[in-house]
Amino acid sequence: MQNDLGKPPSALWQSPAERALGTAGIARRQADSAETVAANTAWWDAYAEEYHAEHGEFLGVADFVWCPEGLREEDAGLLGDVDGRAVLEVGCGSAPCARWLTTHGAHVVGLDLSTAMLRYATAAGELTGIEVPLVRGNAERLPFATGSFDLACSAFGAVPFVADVAAVFGEVARVLRPGGRWVFAVTHPIRWIFPDDPGPDGLRVTSSYFDRTPYLEVDAGGQATYAEHHRTFGDFVRALTAAGLNLRDVIEPEWPEGHTREWGQWSPLRGALFPGTAIFVCDKPEPVT
Repeated sequence: MQNDLGKPPSALWQSPAERALGTAGIARRQADSAETVAANTAWWDAYAEEYHAEHGEFLGVADFVWCPEGLREEDAGLLGDVDGRAVLEVGCGSAPCARWLTTHGAHVVGLDLSTAMLRYATAAGELTGIEVPLVRGNAERLPFATGSFDLACSAFGAVPFVADVAAVFGEVARVLRPGGRWVFAVTHPIRWIFPDDPGPDGLRVTSSYFDRTPYLEVDAGGQATYAEHHRTFGDFVRALTAAGLNLRDVIEPEWPEGHTREWGQWSPLRGALFPGTAIFVCDKPEPVT
């Protein structure tokens, strides 16, 4: 989502999080796992309050919204029957999805890199009485035993914000039991060819789809303060296959009629013309006997 703000940093309009982090500009260069983890830990810790002020009402405190188009797990059923299932939410943020799953009988653990986001999750759990076990951790190295979960999910959490997506998929495959399911939502890869703008300027192709150079926001010394990584559809499929996962489906939610809410680069204008979200539905095969 490229900072969810839709335009380059500028001293004239910088958000409080950008000012706190000393964000001075944009860079397109490689960023390894260590730099990416450091940048995104700092970003989401600094941005958590603004994020919830802007998007908290839309996401709810115990609701499972997959994407800015408003597709809900209640309607889509991508995870199947969750009652009694052990579920890991990867990049849970303030954990509204995890709390929704809990109300539907799942045994959920939420993992996130950001301490500030997990504080919001803890507060929301106390407010609603729907408490979910929360773990601070890196999705590239999941701190769980092999075969711990029946299901894993991520609604724009972690996957776009890691340098090594193959490591994430490998870890998810490891902690899933045979027959388990992994469902994750990301910015649709085609969006990366357009400027990150919800208006008419966001309809112009300005970048190559095949340019995997990460999008970074950097401070005056060139150190990343935010990092997001682009993968093509083929990149996702190859990484999933290499992890031993089977791709069952890809959902590309259409923009709903009457849905007028903009979210960063998501808007009715763009949503009517091309997809903004891709949701990958994957299974871990049962062993062959």
